[in-house]
Amino acid sequence: MNLKAERGAATRDQLLAIATRLFAEHGYEGTSIEAVLQESGLSRGALYHHYAGKDALFEAVLEATEAAIMARIVQAVEGIGEPAEMLKAGTLAWVRLAGDPVIQRIVLIDAPSVIGWERWRALEERYSFGMIKGALEATGAIPAAYLDLHAHMLLAAINESALLVARGRDQATAEAAMEEFLRRLLSQG
Repeated sequence: MNLKAERGAATRDQLLAIATRLFAEHGYEGTSIEAVLQESGLSRGALYHHYAGKDALFEAVLEATEAAIMARIVQAVEGIGEPAEMLKAGTLAWVRLAGDPVIQRIVLIDAPSVIGWERWRALEERYSFGMIKGALEATGAIPAAYLDLHAHMLLAAINESALLVARGRDQATAEAAMEEFLRRLLSQG
């Protein structure tokens, strides 16, 4: 990589780190481009060279946050051979991650309204749906004709549990409810 490309990547990383913290602390509406510029020490032109505006910066933060979530979920299921246990471990990892204030604010609270519900759902499907569908299929508990529908329903249930945690409800209760839901779903066959 040449020096110019390295500097560009370093600038993007710096902007993402600052914007992630500001969006998590103040929300999308409470974070201004001026605050990002002030903390980064960059010019407006430098920021706009990398991101077209606040919306684009937020989307980049959201993408990076989603990628980090998926990496942590993959790590949580590593070494688990039984598909049902893998599904359970991955699901519970996501519900636990929903307790993280950065994830709560950026992914669960602001993202649906900032990028729109349809785009948010498409992003969730890109990061989560395939993994959930594959795990459900591997369990053999769901007939092939219902696999897509059940995967969508499970994704919705998982996200609703995560939203309950994000809204300040009892995380232990949300985890226990999700664990029971998965036990019942996978035992029906």
